[in-house]
Amino acid sequence: MTNAIAIRHVHFEDLGTLAPALAAAGFEVAYADVDSGVLADFDPLAPDLVVVLGGPLGVYQAEAYPFLADEIRILRQRIAAGRPTLGICLGSQLMATAMGAKVGPSGHSEIGFSKLALNDAGAASPLRHFAGVEVLHWHGDTFALPAGATLLASTDLCAHQAFTAGPNILALQFHPEPDAADLERWLIGYAGDLGGRDPREFRKAAAAYCPSLQRATATMLSEWLAGLKP
Repeated sequence: MTNAIAIRHVHFEDLGTLAPALAAAGFEVAYADVDSGVLADFDPLAPDLVVVLGGPLGVYQAEAYPFLADEIRILRQRIAAGRPTLGICLGSQLMATAMGAKVGPSGHSEIGFSKLALNDAGAASPLRHFAGVEVLHWHGDTFALPAGATLLASTDLCAHQAFTAGPNILALQFHPEPDAADLERWLIGYAGDLGGRDPREFRKAAAAYCPSLQRATATMLSEWLAGLKP
């Protein structure tokens, strides 16, 4: 059994459908909640895998939310050491920041389901399992591509949806992890993000798209985990 730590910002943005794939790959998973103070003494290199989850903050708010600086420090050391690291949404933005790239508001929000445009590198990576699959987007910030990173996917509203920096480093701006039940909590907790979007239509989309998203996520993650290097 190997250990994975999921850094969690809000309780309803958890590992979701990533959890069973991690368990199937032999990982024992624990959460490090940012409001618990554990990140100040967190050993960046100790976990076999770190997953940094999403949240409502921006990486540029570290003065107001000091745990963001702890996360950037942790990620900078892990990425430099090539330790297996996966970031989702805010997690991907924190990874980009740790690698020296600029992160900031995109000028618009991307919220809802849409397909990824995979480039050649993405089509040759585990992300190929998302080809033709409606994935979830829920963000207003975006990252520049870090030096030395390889872009994998884009959408019309966000040019940088995923990058890798070797087999052990994967950053996903989109959300692969929610199922339809999870998203009900998002519709409540992030109601202020919806603008004019009708939550009833969102529920219909989640019911239609989440089953195929869940299958693609499980296959993608299993393949990525199997390809990790010591």
